[in-house]
Amino acid sequence: MLNESEGFAYRGSFIIDPEGKISAWMTYPQPVGRNIDELIRVIKGLQFNASTGKGAQAGWTPGNPGIPLGWEYVGKY
Repeated sequence: MLNESEGFAYRGSFIIDPEGKISAWMTYPQPVGRNIDELIRVIKGLQFNASTGKGAQAGWTPGNPGIPLGWEYVGKY
């Protein structure tokens, strides 16, 4: 992700679903590296959502139950 005016690239990661849509993207400032463990967690969370319909909350890891989605659940998890 090139910053043409400054002459450097940001570190960026894009997760593209099987239909070719961008499901997630992360942009990191120049002095900060990407975290592959977090990228893998996001991919697994998206796969978990696709198979269960549940959300993968902050700190979620595979094997955890996830949370229901919907406005009625906002602030409860």
